[in-house]
Amino acid sequence: MSNSEMTDRTMTLPDELVAERLDTVRTAITDLGRADVQIVAVTKGFDASAVHTAKQLRLTQVGENYAQEIIEKTDDFVGLTVNFLGRIQRNKVRKVCEVVDVWQSVARPEILREIGKRTENARVLIQIQPEGDDSKDGVRPPHLPEMFAIADELGVQVEGLMTIGVLGNPEATTRCFSEVAGLADEYEVPVRSMGMSGDYREALVAGSTMLRLGPVMLERSPTWSRT
Repeated sequence: MSNSEMTDRTMTLPDELVAERLDTVRTAITDLGRADVQIVAVTKGFDASAVHTAKQLRLTQVGENYAQEIIEKTDDFVGLTVNFLGRIQRNKVRKVCEVVDVWQSVARPEILREIGKRTENARVLIQIQPEGDDSKDGVRPPHLPEMFAIADELGVQVEGLMTIGVLGNPEATTRCFSEVAGLADEYEVPVRSMGMSGDYREALVAGSTMLRLGPVMLERSPTWSRT
């Protein structure tokens, strides 16, 4: 993404609105007795104030998926765990490998190898593709052994699995979440990164241990201002 494109989409956030929506999510987590759940604040597309808001709200993890934004926000990430979300090109891995702590959405062997080559003891989550949804990136269960074998070969730590729900299809989303939870148990990995703004409750019920929250807290509001 070019600097001009990033400037056009960079936005500031109303802190009170974010805090209110985050409280709603935290209440849902508490009501379900899920003390093990982590929240990743998705700050991609927002200026550095979003990162500082996350800190103020006692969030310790942020999610980004634009290499240029990560580079420009590097100093703001101090004290936070930086998750890379979404597809990344091989040539971009080396540009952000010193900043990224956890690589989510790892779905291709060549990317896994590149991460392993660039980062010692890299931490990754393997993305699972929902059954029947070819529009999503990810691997299907029969190909998981290959991904785990590559990770073992390179000393990469597979900490868990992640997935994205099926837009507009709650039943398919629930099936997907249940499948990923089962696979995480099968492969004995602790992290199940599933659930975003519109489906985090379903993800929690299915056993998610990590929510990636952007729109639920950062939903479009008249009080936003572009910079």
